[in-house]
Amino acid sequence: MSLPSLLAVFAHPDDESLSAGGLLARHAATGARTAVVTATWAAETRRAAELADALRILGAGAPRLLGYADAGAPQSAPGSASFCAAPLDESVRLVVGHIREFRPDIVVTHDAYGGLTGHADHRHTHRVATLAVQAAGWEQLYPDAGAPWQPSALYLATHPHSAARAWGDRLVRAGRARYSVPDEWVTATVDVTPWLEQKLGAVLAHRTEVERGALPGRIAGLAPADRARLLSTEWYIHLERPGFTHPSEAP
Repeated sequence: MSLPSLLAVFAHPDDESLSAGGLLARHAATGARTAVVTATWAAETRRAAELADALRILGAGAPRLLGYADAGAPQSAPGSASFCAAPLDESVRLVVGHIREFRPDIVVTHDAYGGLTGHADHRHTHRVATLAVQAAGWEQLYPDAGAPWQPSALYLATHPHSAARAWGDRLVRAGRARYSVPDEWVTATVDVTPWLEQKLGAVLAHRTEVERGALPGRIAGLAPADRARLLSTEWYIHLERPGFTHPSEAP
């Protein structure tokens, strides 16, 4: 039996694999429709091509790029606005268009902190995605973005305090702040061990980040047992919003 259809909305190429790669692979393996919207990087860049490779591994279709510039890499989308600097209404309308076209049961995005690192693009993606999920069901909002569609549930990819204590040194560079939530806030803890090979393959498909020693590169350098322990669990918070039809739907 297929699991619910799933649309992930993340900030950068590699966020989908690191934050929800196991969940995407799990849903796709049952025949569920899965897709990923990525806020930054232009279609003609190397990072976008690597994203396409990662999504093929996860079974999540072709990239859906909003085309904004990464806050820390203006070369990511030459001539385009930085995602955080773009008009909020414009960004929400674009994501609403993807929701209405794909018609997912569940949407997954960053938590309000933007994950352990607190990256500004991640936090802004959370704002845009949560607004878009609610707006997508209101027929007089963004009427040019397609027929209304209300996802059943919105889940936030997160890290509980216990995981941050155990793995924070591997995930966030020394000296940087870490953002995690109380363990009791987590409403879905997903064991993605059966899909670990796909998740790892998708993470390592982001070769630019591997080569420059970003998180995919640090994961590549771990012993296999450590990689498995680090990547085999994903945590989510169910965010209840007015207008959801089935707020108890699990990812």
